[in-house]
Amino acid sequence: MKRSIKSLIGFQMKETDGEIGEVEEFYFDDKSWTIRYLIVKTGNWLSGRKVLISPNVLQKPNWEKEEFPVNLTKEQIENSPDIDTDKPVSRQQEEQLSLYYPWNTYWGSEPDEHGAGIFGMMPSELYESEIGEAENINYGAQPEGDRHLRSTEEVHGYTIHATDGEIGKVVDYIVDDTNWRIVFLVVETGGFLNSDKVLLSTNWITQVNWDNSIVIVNISTDEIRNSPKYDESQPVNVVYEQRLFDYYGRPYNEG
Repeated sequence: MKRSIKSLIGFQMKETDGEIGEVEEFYFDDKSWTIRYLIVKTGNWLSGRKVLISPNVLQKPNWEKEEFPVNLTKEQIENSPDIDTDKPVSRQQEEQLSLYYPWNTYWGSEPDEHGAGIFGMMPSELYESEIGEAENINYGAQPEGDRHLRSTEEVHGYTIHATDGEIGKVVDYIVDDTNWRIVFLVVETGGFLNSDKVLLSTNWITQVNWDNSIVIVNISTDEIRNSPKYDESQPVNVVYEQRLFDYYGRPYNEG
């Protein structure tokens, strides 16, 4: 089923000994748009420390009670590697987690297997004439940490640039709870008093400019403005998705 990230914030993470804490945000990698970690703020039992938990250890969620059961103990979490979630998470830290916890790594043996992704792919200043030439640009050194791992909270508010101008900003995400892949961005268009929400498939993104917080799509502003509206009170079902893909003239299996 497709669920909004916003609706999952505040879910309680529980294990055999009781509650661990509540979900605050998520980390996803910028190549596959797949959630790699849930950031969980622990309760008083661990002084509110934030920990990273892989979706691989989640058991069947209790959607009605808003709970994520996990097959971990409080002792395991208490003794886990201490990672500052307010700073970029390095691959070395991820390796420490994967060695400590019973979950598999999502990267391969080659250090650059997941490539450059779509983030940080453009220079500091954005020009329309450069959008199609991005692959020829020397992008320079990556910041410290694994810059392919992004926070959903950090990308919230990025502006959407269509082929003919700016239209809206990222306000949420739609994730497939069967594989934890982010399949849509929820985009708020229009002004403060006259705004609508629409969905854009992550497959339609051509570039993301990390420095300037810009998401670039190969779609016109009119197409986005007139696309089927997203009602966050209703689930994203097959009927709505087919309608959306038909509107953009894209094959449904592309999503």
